[in-house]
Amino acid sequence: MENKAQNGQLLVLVPCPYQGHINPMLKLGTFLHSKGFSISIVHTHFNSPNPSNHPEFTFFPIPDGLTADEISSGSAVAIMFAINANCKASFEQCLTDRVKEQEPQNKITCIIYDEFMYFSESVANDLNIPRILLRTQCATNIIARNAIIRLHSKGCTPFPDSMLLNSVPELHPLRFKDLPIYIFDTLENYLKLLTNANNVRTSSAIIWNTLDCLDQSSLAQIQQQCQVPIFSIGPLHKFATAATSSLLEEDTGCVAWLDKQSHNSVIYISLGSLASINEKELAEMAWGLTISRQPFLWVIRPGSICGSDWIELLPQGLLEAVGERGCIVKWAPQMEVLSHDAVGGFWSHCGWNSTLESISEGVPMLCRPCFSDQTVNARYVSQVWKIGIQLENELERGEIERAVRKLMVDEDGKGMRVRARELKEKIDVSMKGGSTYHSLNELLELIRSF
Repeated sequence: MENKAQNGQLLVLVPCPYQGHINPMLKLGTFLHSKGFSISIVHTHFNSPNPSNHPEFTFFPIPDGLTADEISSGSAVAIMFAINANCKASFEQCLTDRVKEQEPQNKITCIIYDEFMYFSESVANDLNIPRILLRTQCATNIIARNAIIRLHSKGCTPFPDSMLLNSVPELHPLRFKDLPIYIFDTLENYLKLLTNANNVRTSSAIIWNTLDCLDQSSLAQIQQQCQVPIFSIGPLHKFATAATSSLLEEDTGCVAWLDKQSHNSVIYISLGSLASINEKELAEMAWGLTISRQPFLWVIRPGSICGSDWIELLPQGLLEAVGERGCIVKWAPQMEVLSHDAVGGFWSHCGWNSTLESISEGVPMLCRPCFSDQTVNARYVSQVWKIGIQLENELERGEIERAVRKLMVDEDGKGMRVRARELKEKIDVSMKGGSTYHSLNELLELIRSF
C-alpha cells in the first residue's frame, strides 16, 4: 500500500473476464504496483474479480450489457463479441469520469489490456493514451492460431479425419488435430474473434506471459513479423504468490491432507475453470485413479459434471474403495498444491496458466486437453519439453491406470520429473537475472517513458 502512486503514474488494466486471463493480469498489476505505479482495474460485472483480495488496487466495474441467455449459452466467443460491442462507451466514460475523479493527481500513463478486450485500444486511441497489449497464452499458440486462420481462408477447414494425425507444415511437432479449436461455437465465429485479437493496430508493445526458455523460436519469429517491441515476462504467477485472484472459493483444507502423504506420491487432478465431463468419463477417471493405487487430490468443480451439481454421479462404492487415499474438493489453491512436497504429478487440461504453474514447480503432467490453446500446450508438454504424457483416446480406466503409474512410479516418469526440474531451474534463473528479468526492466523503462 505504501508504494501506491509513488511516482505519480497511473496504469489502467483491463482483464478479460475468465480465470485464465484475470490471473496473469492481476499478477502483472501486483508487480507494477511494487514498482511504484498506481493501479486501477477496469472490469466487467460478469466474472468480476474480488476487490478485497487486492486492496492495493482501485477497482472500477463497468456495465457489460450481457443478457442471462448470453451468459448461460456456454460460449465464451459469443460473450466476448458482446462485451466488445457493449463496453466501449462505458469504458470511455469510466476513464474520463470515475478514474480521474479517484486519482486527480495522476494522469493515466498507459492502458494495458487483454488481447480479447480489444475495445480498450479504440478508447485509448480516442483519448490519446498509450496502450500495451497483454497476451496470456504462449507465443507458439499465436503462431498456431494464425495457421488455422490461413488454412480456413484457403477452404481447408474443417479438417478431414484422414488429416488429423498429419503434421502441420512448418509447425512440427503440431498435428492438424493439435491446432487450437474452440468447441462451443462455430468455427467462423471463433476465427473472427481470433482475427480481432490478433490485430495489434496501434499498441505500443506486446506483453507475453511466457519465457524464452519455453518459447524462444516462436517469440523470435513473432518479433521478426511485429512492428512493436515484445516483452516475454512470464511466469506472471510467480510475482505475487500470496494474493489470490481465483473466481472460485479455494478449499485450503486439502493442504492438511497433503501434509500426511509421502514425497512425490500424490497425483493432483484439475481440469480448469471451464471444461466439463460426462458421467461415463467421470466413472472411468474415478476407477482408473482408484486401481492405480496412487494417492490423489481431485478437484471436481461444481457443475463440471454434466447432469450433476457436484459428485452425486460418482460410482457407487468408489469413496469406500478409495478411503483415505483420495481427497476430492470443489476447488484448490493450485499454486500451493503444486509446490507441495507430496505432489508428484498433475493431471491437467493444459491451460497455459496451469501448464506454467506446473513447469515452474518441476511437476510432470498427465495431459487431457479440451479445446483452444490446450491442445498446443499438451503437445509441447509431451513431445517438445518431454515432461508429460498425453491421453489422446477416449477415457478408459485401464489406460488411465497405466498412464498414472507410468507418470508417478515408472522409469519413464522419473525421467520426466528430472526434465521438469531442469526446466524449473531455467525458469528460476530467467527470473533472477536472465531473460524475464531483463524483459521486465525494459518494459518498466518503456512505461516510464510515456
